[in-house]
Formats: sequence, C-alpha cells, structure tokens
Amino acid sequence: MRNAQPAALTEPLAVRPAVAADMLGVSRATIFRELQAGRLRSVKAGAARLIPTAALRVWLADREAESCA
Repeated sequence: MRNAQPAALTEPLAVRPAVAADMLGVSRATIFRELQAGRLRSVKAGAARLIPTAALRVWLADREAESCA
C-alpha cells in the first residue's frame, strides 16, 4: 500500500474561481478579468471552470515581478 498524505495536508490540483479568489485575496471579478485577459489560465471540466493551483502560483509570481519592475 502506498504511503499517502492525509487529505488535510494535500493541495487540490485545481479550484473553482471563487476559491481561487479567496486563496489570492482578490475578488471573483478580478479572477474573471484575469482569465478573460489571458493572464490566468484555466480549464473547463463539464460546466465547471477550474483553475490549476500551479497557474495561481505563476499568476502571483508574475504580479510580484511586475510590482518590482
């Protein structure tokens, strides 16, 4: 049997826009604006829009680089 981490310590692979907004401390409108502008990537799974958590990290790093420039 594989040695799996407890569920509470694992990060989801992708989250819905409202959860992404909470994670980043921004509004849902900001998330949708960034998606529309192509600065934040997402995938569709049926009717759900999902944002990979890796994409959230990239988006945040990009915003940090912009603020330092």
